[in-house]
Amino acid sequence: MAECKVCFRHCEIPEGGIGFCGARTCREGKVTAANYGRVTSLALDPIEKKPLSRFHPGSWIVSVGSYGCNLRCPFCQNHQISWSAEAFSFADTAEYIPPEELAQIAVSCRNRGNIGVAFTYNEPLIGYEYVRDTAKLIHEQGMYNVMVTNGTAEPEVLRELIPYIDAMNIDLKGFTDLYYNELLHGNRQMVMDFITEAVRHCHVELTTLIVPGENDSEDEMRAMTEWISSLTDSEGKTIGPDIPLHISRFFPKFHMTDRRATDVRQVYRLAEVARERLRWVYTGNC
Repeated sequence: MAECKVCFRHCEIPEGGIGFCGARTCREGKVTAANYGRVTSLALDPIEKKPLSRFHPGSWIVSVGSYGCNLRCPFCQNHQISWSAEAFSFADTAEYIPPEELAQIAVSCRNRGNIGVAFTYNEPLIGYEYVRDTAKLIHEQGMYNVMVTNGTAEPEVLRELIPYIDAMNIDLKGFTDLYYNELLHGNRQMVMDFITEAVRHCHVELTTLIVPGENDSEDEMRAMTEWISSLTDSEGKTIGPDIPLHISRFFPKFHMTDRRATDVRQVYRLAEVARERLRWVYTGNC
């Protein structure tokens, strides 16, 4: 039995067992990433698809994903590789790509406009060791590392990754504890702390998916953007108003098919509210 210290859950994992995320295990009394190098998705994507709108726009990036997630969003767009039964079956079937090989793939795609590697699709933090080891090699090649994450990790995990990560898109899924705790089985404060530290070290953009009846009020958007606008850099300078926010439209999917897609007019209205405090606000899936 060993304690996993990646996120707030601190799962006690028995020898040979698997944690809540489905991707961390206990081997010889030590917690390790069972999904290390196990790749379920690999593509060359536009950087804007991450989404990152203000980090090398117009470029492309090799995007890689594994399996598992430490949240339980019922509307997950990538449930096939995140926390469904199908996702956890990849423990036995996903192709193994070592860090050196992934770095070679990234370099080979340079002539197609590739600027580096994005760790995305599933939650990369639950396999942070693979992110760290690969990102080191990518930097050695003079290329960039991007992480698309839910931000649910302890500060120690972030500190291991920060030297090698150039940009992040972090989900700030809502701004109430009720939403995070009951619907997502997450921890809002941990995400806020993660964002607060991340913006001090690298380029950060945020994404909020607007789910009808859950996190779609103007009051919640005002509270969220007021907090974002207060964020500071490593020298204490306020940089929050310049942090890009992507406001995305929800579509019924996975375990949440009991409501319609978000009204486009509501997405645009919430974007207007966000612009009261933030300079760079984008709408998605509209």
